[in-house]
Amino acid sequence: MCRFNRLLFLAAAVLFNSTTLCMFSQAQDAATEASPSAEVIETVPEGMMTDGEIMTSPAAAHNAWMLVCCALVLFMTAPGLAMFYGGLVRRKNVLSVMMQCIFLMGLMTVIWAVYGYSLAFGGDGGWIGNFDHVFMNGVQREWSDTLQEPLNPMEGDITKLTHMLFQGMFFIITPALICGAFAERMKFSAMVIYSILWGTFIYCPLCHWVWDGGPLSYNDSSIAGGALDFAGGTVVHISSGISALVAALMIGPRMGYLKDPLQPHNLTYTVLGAAMLWFGWFGFNAGSELASDGLTSSAFAVTHFAAAAGAIAWATTEWLALGKPTVLGASSGAVSGLVCITPAAGFVQPMPAILMGITAGILCYFACSKLKHRLGYDDALDAFGVHGIGGILGAVLTGVFATRACWDVSGKGLKIGLIESGGNPSLLIGQIVAVFVTIVFAAIGSFILLKAIDLAIGIRVRLESEQRGLDVSDHGEEGYMLS
Repeated sequence: MCRFNRLLFLAAAVLFNSTTLCMFSQAQDAATEASPSAEVIETVPEGMMTDGEIMTSPAAAHNAWMLVCCALVLFMTAPGLAMFYGGLVRRKNVLSVMMQCIFLMGLMTVIWAVYGYSLAFGGDGGWIGNFDHVFMNGVQREWSDTLQEPLNPMEGDITKLTHMLFQGMFFIITPALICGAFAERMKFSAMVIYSILWGTFIYCPLCHWVWDGGPLSYNDSSIAGGALDFAGGTVVHISSGISALVAALMIGPRMGYLKDPLQPHNLTYTVLGAAMLWFGWFGFNAGSELASDGLTSSAFAVTHFAAAAGAIAWATTEWLALGKPTVLGASSGAVSGLVCITPAAGFVQPMPAILMGITAGILCYFACSKLKHRLGYDDALDAFGVHGIGGILGAVLTGVFATRACWDVSGKGLKIGLIESGGNPSLLIGQIVAVFVTIVFAAIGSFILLKAIDLAIGIRVRLESEQRGLDVSDHGEEGYMLS
């Protein structure tokens, strides 16, 4: 009987232990299903993040700031540039200029989405991008069958979609800047074709050269060591300014240029447009850090200081030369200061930024008033005088004032600028070479494109259309219906 009791007790113990182990195993399985294990988390591909990961990391703040910058830069084209340029032309052409800006906002966006972003930022290095991102492949959100939720391709601390949008705003405004040179006399159809070809064959390669590891990027394997271009001195301003000069020379001056008064019809528009450009430029320059950090604040500050100094310098120079400071001069000076600081925004301190703004205001004033009239070219809205000259000046002065205290671009604490390094000219040489390459590439490329378009459909409107104004002849509308 005693032996039977022991056997019964042993059987009960075995049954209890088996039941406990089974329940424990089931609990473990349930816990595994309820919360992702390390093995599941590892299935997130490199360079991807879930929405939850973004929301609980610093990427959320960086991404939010960059989306604001996207809106700020788009704001620069319209209403900013549209009003700035629109006020400078005659009343009969105000809608034509605004149409160019608003149409390019649509046209260049579609091109950028279809293939432009891929040509500019596809691959790494070389002379042109690839087709990795055509039709937004590898840019848009993707569905993960493993995680059963969307994944976001990332570009650093922001989503690749945000990076694409931000860079796309540059792609929009750059050809719009060129329109200032041939305002009041170029066919709308020719402008559209030229913008498509220019964006494809000039902007995208140049962008890749400078910002995607190409031959003008800052590294030992680049031409003359490459150049520093924080927000578009070469890519945006020099390329558009030089292309504008070529366009102005090829299309010829407006009717009555240097003979009849061709005064701006509404300087109120121009001042408001300049203020909008100043406002939007904070996204243009400070946003080019592609994050929200200390360097972003520095780029924001130097942008503001250079604009302020440029406005004062241009207006004061006019005051001394002509006896009166003009609102057009102050507005143009602010823009020239903004252009000049653009390549240097992430590399120079606030006090050099003020000096750069002053220099730009004075030099661009003489380029727009003396140089243009002496050489006889009709850069209608001074796209070359402000963006070309200001961009060249800014790129060169970046090589003078750049400091590791703003951005240690070498990653080794090496002194970079001419002044900081005690006279080492290596960066300055790289900047000058990049300026030269950009000038030659943009000039030759623009000449070829405009010549081909001129042979195909012609680039200049007919004489009677220019006399009537492009608002009516090209678009069948009038900017002002006065009774």
